[in-house]
Amino acid sequence: MTVLSKLSGRALYEAIGKPKTIVAPMVDQSELAWRILSRRYGADLCYTPMFHAKLFATQEKYRKDMMSELDGDEKVDRPLIVQFCANDPEYLLQAARLVADKCDAVDLNLGCPQGIAKKGNYGSFLMDDWKLVHRLIKHLHENLSIPVTAKIRVYDDKEKSLEYAKMVLDAGAQFLTIHGRTREMKGQQTGLANWETLKYIRDNLPDDTVFFANGNILYSDDLGRCLEKVNADAVMSAEGNLFNPGVFWTATEDKEKQFPRLDRIVREYFEVLKTTPGYASRKALKSHLFRLLRTFLPIHTDVRAEIAAIHKGTTLDEIEEKVVRKIESIVESIFGQEDIEELDSIKDGPIEFWGGSYKEVPYWRCQPYFRPVDGISGKEVVKKLSEKKRPQAETPSEEVLKKRKQE
Repeated sequence: MTVLSKLSGRALYEAIGKPKTIVAPMVDQSELAWRILSRRYGADLCYTPMFHAKLFATQEKYRKDMMSELDGDEKVDRPLIVQFCANDPEYLLQAARLVADKCDAVDLNLGCPQGIAKKGNYGSFLMDDWKLVHRLIKHLHENLSIPVTAKIRVYDDKEKSLEYAKMVLDAGAQFLTIHGRTREMKGQQTGLANWETLKYIRDNLPDDTVFFANGNILYSDDLGRCLEKVNADAVMSAEGNLFNPGVFWTATEDKEKQFPRLDRIVREYFEVLKTTPGYASRKALKSHLFRLLRTFLPIHTDVRAEIAAIHKGTTLDEIEEKVVRKIESIVESIFGQEDIEELDSIKDGPIEFWGGSYKEVPYWRCQPYFRPVDGISGKEVVKKLSEKKRPQAETPSEEVLKKRKQE
């Protein structure tokens, strides 16, 4: 097996094919089956879910649950970066050594903002302890046979954010991924990632720094805008990818790739899952279905009930019969309508103050999720902000969507 042993920065980036689109590390969600599917829709590089370094180093069951014999396979799952959360340099090294022959680099999670990370003292809560962050990265850099990378968040202060990024690089990180949100920006307070801060950091780091940007990717159109605005080497997506794997598709203007039909993407994912070994991929099935079908399930509540009923003992044959085939039947009937060409069109909204635009996408196709804020849909919140910034702006019509849902 080829291991890109100790390649540094730019040389490592070139050796793995100079990726532009990246599946983010997501707890229980960027598992093998999802990575295989995402690569088919344009993902150049994938990260594993975040693994707990101490558990991975000390518990065989945890390791087997998290990774199978096919994870990191050169034919189906590379390039790959394995991510760990940690607060102990030695446990981190022990865990990293166990995957050194299955990936191209090991990443340290310094961005998780959830309560579990605060309780466990890892992720973004290590932003309060720069000395520990430096020791964690340096210990891997000096003792691991493959490179180490890091994923961080920004502070409200862009100068402090820059100094933090410099420290992480000084410790030995070969790639730097920066999420343009602060630690406090999560849940209903997520808001927009700050590309201006990302650009400021990038502009003030050495030219040869490998820099990945994360945040604000709703559509494939946003990838190019982000690359240009931030001057990043690549763009990472988490939530955007989960609700629509086609978010990474830029090779062609192909609606079937950029906004896949739900019947086809569910079938494709299910067929991948059937051939994917290990516990992690099967465990993630239910969550992936709920996200892919977010706009579909409020209308077809019988399908939602079937997915909700899936449990550990449900067989793949049962899932295929009760969920996959049911979705296929419903979408096929939709496409049997005489006016389907008009109904199935995707319409661009006006350019918003943040540089992109919303699209009206039929509910039977994958599309982004707009996070609610204080009980109001995320789309409506940004609509109000947009009206303040640009009083004459039009906004995408909701009437068409309501009409289609009724149909």
